[in-house]
Amino acid sequence: MAHEVTQLLPLEVLKSVELLGERIRTARLRRHLGMDELAKACGIGRRTLYRIENGEPGVAIGSMLAVLWKLGLLDTVRAVASPDDDEHGKILEAARRPQRVRAPASDNDF
Repeated sequence: MAHEVTQLLPLEVLKSVELLGERIRTARLRRHLGMDELAKACGIGRRTLYRIENGEPGVAIGSMLAVLWKLGLLDTVRAVASPDDDEHGKILEAARRPQRVRAPASDNDF
């Protein structure tokens, strides 16, 4: 199953997940936390933490966020997909707006 997921994802996605795993491992080691200790504190299994650190793409996002939370890095994720930073989405939204706006109809009470 994991092999099927890996084959379906774009290379850029796989590299990003791998890089995130490496960064999580570095953060854990800098804090002198063992895998068992961190996994238990996050409410996940050691195998799940191993999969996160090895950049396996099939790990649940909740598990990933729990690890980032425990490492004190959850705020670094909050900017991901922020509507304020979505320049492409803003352009598409602006293109769908009407080009002109009609003036409100006058109130004629006869």
